Amino acid sequence: MAQGTERDWEFTDDRDHLVRAASRPSRPVVYLPTGAALHDHGIRPAGVFGSAHDDPALPDPAKAGSLPLAGLPYFGAGSALDLDALLASGPDLVVALTYGGGQVYGIDPEAAKHLEEQVPLVVLDVGGGRSLAGIRGRLTALARSLGAAPQPDAEAELAAAERRLSAATVGPVRSRVLALSPAGPDSVHLARPHAWPDLAALAGFGVGLVDPAPGQGANWSTTTWAEAAALEPDLLLTDVRGNAAALGDALGPDVATLPWNPELPPSAREHARFHNTVAEALEAAGP
Repeated sequence: MAQGTERDWEFTDDRDHLVRAASRPSRPVVYLPTGAALHDHGIRPAGVFGSAHDDPALPDPAKAGSLPLAGLPYFGAGSALDLDALLASGPDLVVALTYGGGQVYGIDPEAAKHLEEQVPLVVLDVGGGRSLAGIRGRLTALARSLGAAPQPDAEAELAAAERRLSAATVGPVRSRVLALSPAGPDSVHLARPHAWPDLAALAGFGVGLVDPAPGQGANWSTTTWAEAAALEPDLLLTDVRGNAAALGDALGPDVATLPWNPELPPSAREHARFHNTVAEALEAAGP
C-alpha cells in the first residue's frame, strides 16, 4: 500500500514495513541507481550514496543513468558512508535496497539501524527472486507516492523496445550472449543469467544467454578467461561499473561487446534503453 498527500504519507516497503511520515517527503537520500530511477520520474534526490563496492569519495557514473551528478551531494559508500553528513543534510526519507532477506544493502547494519531511528527508511528488494518488471513496478509505486505523474510516453517506449527485442531473437540460430564482470588478467566473473533480473528478462524475450557451468556462487561463476572463451560467445555484456576490471583482449577482437550495468536503474526509460541496445546488437549480428 502506498499513500501520498501533502498532509501525510505512508508506504509499505519490501520488508513489509509500513513507513510513515507526517507529510510527503521531498528530500529523499537514495542509493545511487535508485536515485537515477527516481530522477527519470521527475524526482531529483537530495543526495545519494553507494555500496561497499564503490569509491567512497566519488559516485560511480556507470550507475547514475541520466541523473546529473554535478552539485549532487554524495555521502560515501559502504563502511565509509558519512552518516553524520547524511543526517545533517536534512533528508526526510532514505531509500535503500535489499537483495533478499530484508538486510539493507550498501549500509552497515548498525548504521542502517541508527539511520532508521532518525529518518523514515524505505527498502526495496532487487534480488534474483524478483522480476525486472516487478522491481520497476515497485520503484514506480514509490515515485507515484512521492508525487510523480504517470509516464505514458516512457511506458510506450519500453513496450516498443520489448517488441523490438523479441523480434531480434527470431531466427534459426540465436546469438550466444555472455554477461561477465572482468576480475583481472587471470580471472573473470561469469553471470548466472537467472540470478540477475535484467538478464532473466532478456532470456524471457528469447535472447540466448549463456549459462556458465554449475559451481560456487549464486550470482557469478568465477573462472579463467580461457574457460570463458571456450563458451564461444557471439556477444559480451561487460560490466562497466567502477569496481570491474578492464575487459582487455582475452576473448579476442572478433567478439562484439556491449556495456552492461548489473545495477540498472529500475525505470521504464533505462529498461527501454537497455533492451534497444541489446536488440540493435542482435540485429547487427543477424543471419
